[in-house]
Amino acid sequence: MNLGVRWTLHGDGRTPAPGAVVRPDERLSWPRTAGLGAQHVVAMFGASFVAPVLMGLDPNLAIMMSGVATMIFLLATRGKVPSYLGCSLSFVGVAAAIRASGGTSATVTGAVLVVGLALFLAGLAVRRFGARIIHAAMPPVVTGAVVMLIGFNLAPVTASTYWPQDQWTALLVMLFTGLAVVCLRGFWSRIAIFLGLIFGYGISWVFDLAFGKIHSPMGGPEAVDHWRLDLSGVAKADWIGLPSFHAPGFEWSAILVALPVVIALIAENAGHVKAVGEMTGDALDDKLGTAIAADGAASMLSTAVGGPPNTTYSENIGVMAATRVYSTAAYWAAAGFALLFGLCPKFGAVVAAIPGGVLGGITVILYGMIGLLGAQIWINAKVDLRNPLNLVPAAAGIIIGVGGVSLKITDTFELGGIALGTIVVITGYHALRAFAPAHLKAAEPLLDSGTSSYDDAAPEADRPGAKA
Repeated sequence: MNLGVRWTLHGDGRTPAPGAVVRPDERLSWPRTAGLGAQHVVAMFGASFVAPVLMGLDPNLAIMMSGVATMIFLLATRGKVPSYLGCSLSFVGVAAAIRASGGTSATVTGAVLVVGLALFLAGLAVRRFGARIIHAAMPPVVTGAVVMLIGFNLAPVTASTYWPQDQWTALLVMLFTGLAVVCLRGFWSRIAIFLGLIFGYGISWVFDLAFGKIHSPMGGPEAVDHWRLDLSGVAKADWIGLPSFHAPGFEWSAILVALPVVIALIAENAGHVKAVGEMTGDALDDKLGTAIAADGAASMLSTAVGGPPNTTYSENIGVMAATRVYSTAAYWAAAGFALLFGLCPKFGAVVAAIPGGVLGGITVILYGMIGLLGAQIWINAKVDLRNPLNLVPAAAGIIIGVGGVSLKITDTFELGGIALGTIVVITGYHALRAFAPAHLKAAEPLLDSGTSSYDDAAPEADRPGAKA
């Protein structure tokens, strides 16, 4: 059986020839492959550190299980789809919502485990019936709206939890991270979040030396005196040890809040598989179902032991594009490094010590970027929001999801936020489409085109708003 763990040496094993690429079944020399693996680990560091901290889960376990998840993914796809699986940021919002309603870490991982199962089943369905079932059930207008409401639903978390802990550090980190994303090139722009974390650590340390303790909330309503950067836990942590495991717990209310993220994960996987196929020149459409199912299986395993769910990382796809090395051997090396980091509690203690103000500056950008990925889905698919059939369900669902609107079903159960917003988008779109007249299902704009575009053929003087 071909498991994709055999590679032929590319050229002299040093660098790709001009215009050539290192294909998934090729590798450079082992020292260079190990170096590339370390580079992939650094690329995923930022998001993989931040996500479990924001979800209230063990970052050591998150890093370790990302290595295990990557190995599962590479074996399942037979080494045809080079990708790294790291902690998914799409679940940060649902974790916050579950905890806000009194849920524990076990409740969070139990709800997310069910999402992993749903993703696994979706992958099997795609393998059986083809990718067309995704588009039929979740067209781009639906997928984009759900991704958008998931991201923007996180805004109150930044505004009320992280930013108030140290607003000036948050502001500086936000500015630095934004500059890093925009101004840096190649690999460095891919690790902008990681660089923002390092910058935030440094600024917090300098502010502690210069101004002493800060009087602000530490995630709660009451303001207290505290150090911005507290590394006391690092000194107490061991160099070698296992991360903390826990069993998942299952509550229907939490599961319903988490399930909408399946839509975002399917969209992520589809986009990443397509991007990898275009870069490598291989037709990977037949691997989409396998990739989705492998992601679901890896997430189920991770959450079963108390870790966060995983998804393919665009940061690592960017590293491949920059280096022209698509070898899956590099990802095996990255997975090995992640396992070693997971066995170092001192490393996890450093991650857990991220100052709240630093998280405030990073999440302002990060959460917004997650939400705007939904808009990017609309743009890529050329979704016409002048069509009421697209506009109405998306508008209603986004406001419900972002505003935290709730619907009380019984005295002990209610739907709200992400869950209710997603239900409104999906059922609203399909219900309206079922009853809509035929002309509303046409592709042509159905609202006044002058509200959003100009007629390029019209003379300048005749266009709306033209100067006399």
